[in-house]
Amino acid sequence: MKTTPAHIVREYGPFDDKPGVHGVSFDGLVLWFASGDHLNAVDPASGRLDRSLAVQAHAGTAFDGRYLYQIADSRIQKIDPDTGAVLSTIPTPEGGGAGLTWAEGSLWIGQHRARKIHRLDPETGAILKTIESKRFVTGVTWLNGELWHATWENEQSDLRRVDPHTGDVLQSVEMPPGLIVSGLESDGADHFFCGGGNSGKIRAVRRPE
Repeated sequence: MKTTPAHIVREYGPFDDKPGVHGVSFDGLVLWFASGDHLNAVDPASGRLDRSLAVQAHAGTAFDGRYLYQIADSRIQKIDPDTGAVLSTIPTPEGGGAGLTWAEGSLWIGQHRARKIHRLDPETGAILKTIESKRFVTGVTWLNGELWHATWENEQSDLRRVDPHTGDVLQSVEMPPGLIVSGLESDGADHFFCGGGNSGKIRAVRRPE
């Protein structure tokens, strides 16, 4: 396994009245983050908080090209990003979820203490596939066909590229001590957006070569 230190290229936040970051997503233009009782839109160029949707937003966030998906307790909400309306919900797997992304027509959900990543049917919530992890999973994303997940254990986090079939760790990007990751999303190119938990920050980390 190749291990490299994280190259943090930018920090966003903290934002007024948004004390924690519980999930992050990117729709190609806007950076979204979950803060408990709101889903918030940030301009990634200026770092400005543009607007907030009043929806329960307790953990992972995802975007399918049209709709947002947001973990709220034991369910995943499908949300219209223009209005904030919750269009439908599906259950999370038993044990809840701590990370969420969209890829290959499915939702992928991380489970913190279970140390698992599940591929879900977005219409029913049925588990289509399960990948085991060796550490707590706190974020999930795909980048150029690669499956990455964030970890957070003993106040240390890293980003791990894993084999989507076996779960074997292929590459690790270590965050500096004390900088935990509470949500993970790629920009579709060469950066990751990492939620910073109670720091209220989002950190952009360069994908290593």
